[in-house]
Amino acid sequence: MTSATMIEVRDLTKTYGGGLFKKGYRALDGVSISVGPGSVFGLLGPNGAGKTTLVKILLGLAHKTSGDAQLFGEPVGTAEPRARVGYLPEAHRLPLYLSGRQVLELFGQMCGRDLDWVKARVPALLELVDMTGAADRKVREYSKGMQQRIGLAQALIHDPELVILDEPTDGVDPVGRAAIREVVLDLKRAGKTIFINSHLLMEVELVCDRVVIMDKGRIVKQGTIQELTPRTGRVRLELSPVPANLAQLLSGLGTNLIESEHGCELQANDGEIDQVVDRLRAAGISIRGLEARRINLEQAFIETVMKERA
Repeated sequence: MTSATMIEVRDLTKTYGGGLFKKGYRALDGVSISVGPGSVFGLLGPNGAGKTTLVKILLGLAHKTSGDAQLFGEPVGTAEPRARVGYLPEAHRLPLYLSGRQVLELFGQMCGRDLDWVKARVPALLELVDMTGAADRKVREYSKGMQQRIGLAQALIHDPELVILDEPTDGVDPVGRAAIREVVLDLKRAGKTIFINSHLLMEVELVCDRVVIMDKGRIVKQGTIQELTPRTGRVRLELSPVPANLAQLLSGLGTNLIESEHGCELQANDGEIDQVVDRLRAAGISIRGLEARRINLEQAFIETVMKERA
């Protein structure tokens, strides 16, 4: 393991219960992951997959049964690496009687930072999460999305190197989800590492560099978004105008042609796509858009989990 590795997990297991005559429940079964700096890492899986157990072990909130887990090259559960981590738990609870600004000042001091240092940092964080205008309102007056944004700011108050977000957009409306996504991308651009545990696959697909899919305590698939969402072989073309003789024009190229009001879609390999473009251009047809279709992360996730359970 290198010191540059933010999270390193090897053959990690966690068993609940059990004893001399009981097998117990294995929540984690030989999990291995590695998360490098400056990346957004997504952890996916259905309920009961072991995601929350893994997060708790990384944060020192639960003890492993066997295997190895480290943060910044140090064993999890020790104070030094934990101080370099920001954490937004699922369904977090903020003091309702405090304002957003007071929440950040409180959590900053709980992280061991000097109050003057915290107060100097708060304005930039409030701007980052778009809460400057509501900073001095009580938390009880906040919407779910506003509470989530302040929760995200508290996870960042001590300037951590690694940020662990547990269902950060759960229950948040589309506008709020977009705002949180932008914050995550801003953090990545600033060189931070973000570890996201989520079941909202579209959110993960939009921000994550690498994804692990877990089921029943095991990793069943992992890779980059590109690797997990391969091309289907179908191509969509937006055309102007759409010729009445389109099927005849593309005869012999590709298969399963589907015409639409704005163009067409067909199954074609790379060589055939080149010929399709050549024929359309030769016929005076303007190609306004060309998209190689891919399966989305939700399709990949469902296919992977169903295959494991078959």
